[in-house]
Amino acid sequence: MSTPVKVWFDGACPLCQREIAAMRRLDRNGAIDFVDVAENADPSCPVDRAQLLARFHAEEDGVIHDGAAAFAAMWRAVPLLRPLGLAARNPIVLQVLEAAYVRFLKVRPRLQRFFA
Repeated sequence: MSTPVKVWFDGACPLCQREIAAMRRLDRNGAIDFVDVAENADPSCPVDRAQLLARFHAEEDGVIHDGAAAFAAMWRAVPLLRPLGLAARNPIVLQVLEAAYVRFLKVRPRLQRFFA
């Protein structure tokens, strides 16, 4: 079995909790190692905790991705979502996904109130 994708997420964020819960259900092969950084820093992560909380991060094959690229790495680990993750290897597709992610980050604080 290949090395699991490591995903760092904000466990204090209601939106993040829902997203990760859905991904855990889809990750039937245990291909993703989910790490909640809301309360504790991950000593194995070379990324600053504040950065981990500000943007989604994932490590795939020793490479740390953030933003849309991190989502794509996570998707590639799940058979059902793998085609979307592979499509995101196309720079144009990734650019569109990243633009959508940046827009989401701007409204995230307001959306969190609806899911709290």
